[in-house]
Amino acid sequence: MKTNQKKIDQMSVLERAASPTPKFFRLLRTIGLALATISGVILTAPVSLPAIVTTIAGYVAVAGSVATAVSQVTVES
Repeated sequence: MKTNQKKIDQMSVLERAASPTPKFFRLLRTIGLALATISGVILTAPVSLPAIVTTIAGYVAVAGSVATAVSQVTVES
């Protein structure tokens, strides 16, 4: 195992979150934030929407949140 990889493996979650994120994962994090925000707006809309729309928005909110969280703790090796 590479020395740099051992160092990454020993990092805490807070250290990983504060470390630089690779370019691809910065883009993925931004897309995830946008998806979570848009679906949050749809879920809290003051108008009545069809059940399928709110169900899909809920799934998209979860997917966007997970993509954002995973992308934030990815570090360069």
